[in-house]
Amino acid sequence: MARPAGHPSRCLPISPQVQECLQQFKVTGAQLRQIQTSLLGSMEQALRGQAGPAPAVRMLPTYVGSIPHGTEQGDFVVLELGATGASLRVLWVTLTGIEGHKVEPRSQEFVIPQEVMLGPGQQLFDFAARCLSEFLDVLPVGNQGLQLGFSFSFPCHQTGLDKSTLISWTKGFKCSDVEGQDVVQLLRDAIQRQGAYSIDVVAVVNDTVGTMMGCEPGVGPCEVGLVVDTGTNACYMEEARHVAVLDEDRGRVCISIEWGSFSDEGALGPVQTIFDRTLDHESLNPGAQRFEKMIGGLYLGELVRLVLAHLAQRGALFGGHTSPVLRSQGSILLEHVAEMEDPSAGAARVHAVLQDLGLNPKASDAEWVQCVCVAVCTRAAQLCAAALAAVLSRLQHSREQQALQIAVATGGRVFERHPRFLSVLRETVMLLAPDCNVSFIPSVDGGGRGVAMVTAVAARLAAHRRLLEETLAPFRLTREQLAEVQAQMREAMAKGLQGEASSLRMLPTYVRATPDGSERGDFLALDLGGTNFRVLLVRVATGGVQISSQIYSIPECVAQGSGQQLFDHIVDCIVDFQQKQGLSGQSLPLGFTFSFPCRQMGLDQVRKTSGSGAGCCDNRVAQQLEASFFVQAVELNVVAIVNDTVGTMMSCGYEDPHCEVGLIVGTGTNACYMEELRNVASVDGDSGQMCINTEWGAFGDDGSLSMLSTRFDACVDQASINPGKQRFEKMISGMYLGEIVRHILLHLTSLGVLFRGQQTQRLQTRDIFKTKFLSEIESDSLALRQVRAILEDLGLPLTSDDALMVLEVCQAVSKRAAQLCGAGVAAVVEKIRENRGLEELTISVGVDGTLYKLHPHFSSLVAATVRELAPRCVVTFLQSEDGSGKGAALVTAVACRLAQRTRV
Repeated sequence: MARPAGHPSRCLPISPQVQECLQQFKVTGAQLRQIQTSLLGSMEQALRGQAGPAPAVRMLPTYVGSIPHGTEQGDFVVLELGATGASLRVLWVTLTGIEGHKVEPRSQEFVIPQEVMLGPGQQLFDFAARCLSEFLDVLPVGNQGLQLGFSFSFPCHQTGLDKSTLISWTKGFKCSDVEGQDVVQLLRDAIQRQGAYSIDVVAVVNDTVGTMMGCEPGVGPCEVGLVVDTGTNACYMEEARHVAVLDEDRGRVCISIEWGSFSDEGALGPVQTIFDRTLDHESLNPGAQRFEKMIGGLYLGELVRLVLAHLAQRGALFGGHTSPVLRSQGSILLEHVAEMEDPSAGAARVHAVLQDLGLNPKASDAEWVQCVCVAVCTRAAQLCAAALAAVLSRLQHSREQQALQIAVATGGRVFERHPRFLSVLRETVMLLAPDCNVSFIPSVDGGGRGVAMVTAVAARLAAHRRLLEETLAPFRLTREQLAEVQAQMREAMAKGLQGEASSLRMLPTYVRATPDGSERGDFLALDLGGTNFRVLLVRVATGGVQISSQIYSIPECVAQGSGQQLFDHIVDCIVDFQQKQGLSGQSLPLGFTFSFPCRQMGLDQVRKTSGSGAGCCDNRVAQQLEASFFVQAVELNVVAIVNDTVGTMMSCGYEDPHCEVGLIVGTGTNACYMEELRNVASVDGDSGQMCINTEWGAFGDDGSLSMLSTRFDACVDQASINPGKQRFEKMISGMYLGEIVRHILLHLTSLGVLFRGQQTQRLQTRDIFKTKFLSEIESDSLALRQVRAILEDLGLPLTSDDALMVLEVCQAVSKRAAQLCGAGVAAVVEKIRENRGLEELTISVGVDGTLYKLHPHFSSLVAATVRELAPRCVVTFLQSEDGSGKGAALVTAVACRLAQRTRV
């Protein structure tokens, strides 16, 4: 950037004195990048809230958490103070919520007397309240309650959307007893003293936020606001997790940068001129707002005046003559500078302005004055661009985007009256932020519509929040509801054990003990449950358990053939596995995990009762397998047939002797536990224990869970392959949670709460929302941007607000699932404690299943629910490793140990 844009060659040649002054206003590319880097560092320091030297800028949360999405509607009153210098504006804004249908706002501007700007604070706010009443008096308002947005364009510390404390006055205001006070409350008090209208001050916003919020929708969302008026400021949508003072980890919040106070000497010092220092010294606030004084419209005219007066005094302009007007502070305004710089106005207009200042310019004077105006305004635009480039760099980094496409709303009289300012700004931004595709969208009415939009968005969000809470309320279970589930499950368990009608089948597994650590030997295990199966060699020794395994496929013709074909194929694979392991001819005990619904008559006797695939329903599984052994002369002993839940308990039981409960929470859900044999009516004997397979997925099939079932559960149930069955499982397990979420999202979309009310074909597709998405979306490590990416991959065109609400839906559904699961575990462990007559029970639960293991919060929610519902049980949850394979082998090992003791 050898020569700042806008320094036309027509300004040359010029006198050395003029050239010297102009040179001071030239800014190099390196200097602009230094300002960009320094300002970005100050921004990030302020966001982190780091201790140490005060950052050079204030990063103030505005508590505006959402940008408009075009459906906002209603009538709103706006009061603007400080946006346009020594005036106040009142607007009546009507939002239609219909794209392309816009109602022009009504407005009235009131000049604020100098004595009010510098007098007591109460006088200023009473003046504002009178102007407000005067404006409303001519409108057909009646007695209706009005919602007001307050645009207060001064540095403030905001602690809520309607709470804002003035930090310091700027722009020529200096009212007493206001700094450190809540300006919203001061306005409310003044309106109440006026007493004419019922007005609710909903939001306080500065003009920069209003500019951003009032931006007409363009190619993409507008998430940056830039104002250059009497002063200058910017705002942008920051990730809330990066704002230390908020202590929020989700969503976005609009940050007002208050960059006018940027004052890093290392960055600004080299570009400050003697004229900047003179202006600062003579201002109302010396040493403050140094950056603003180089850019803001309140100061550009004064900088030009100081330069012209200096050159005249040195004899370089106006024949060495000045005038009382030229020597008077504030005599050259922004409007004068814009007119003199405008090349289309010609020398005649420059002459006219200078003559109004009491000067008698020559032709060369007019051209050189024009060059001064160009130099001062070009530098202002370049400095503004460097600051904006810092904001864009921040957005690019925080959103982890290599190329950023974004819209910037611009507002303020410098943009409106000085068209070349924007062109220089745009050109410089392209140089400093080449990876950012920036669209500049001018504010329509100086931010007034935006302030109304902030108020309207707040109203929309409040309405959507109510609808979301109403929708999710049935999923937020109370302790009393969970205790009722626990009690009903206890009752169903007791009935099932006694053989009475119950939704819990309470099936004996004929597993009579858990591992005690003395088990030794080599065992084979089979794990059959799908289109593949595993053969495992499990060596149980003093040092622990060693496992070797191989996966074999089941050809479709075998899977759809007879039961004998299936078991012949299995035996062929076992023989192959034995040969590879050097076990040919050895007779080893075998445990078989058979993960289909079965009725068990003994540890090695089980009938397959239902399901598709190989035709072995109502046949004794073990007998068929042993028949295949006999045909192929294979000597193996089928000792135990178990399901995966029992295998999970036994697998963990080898590591922890207190493990007497097994829990599966994956695609489906089930639990088993060690019951006192005297309580099992279907098995003879009164002493000892037996593992009971509860098959608790069917809990509630008798209607006992109807009080917890929602309309969304009903939709999922009716669309399932087994309506009315497995009701507990359908509220808990991974096969169904994603579908529940999808139905909730469809409902919220129909209410207009999500996706702007626009239904998408993808969301209508069954099973499109996988349960794994719940785990990913709820992950603490994911930023909101990544949550949005997951949903956008599903073809859902969403905003940040949508992403937050989808997150809440996922949390509600998965939390209910975990709590219901916890209520079930609490029922089981409480039964074990009462069976044994203990005041306190210490017990472990072996757990397997992808939902439990992969969901970031499911396990902790289950544990918390158990602690609450079973306070006299100390429960430890252990994650199983290979319950299907290792567990089956350990069931076999325990059975062999017990059989050996019986023989002895």
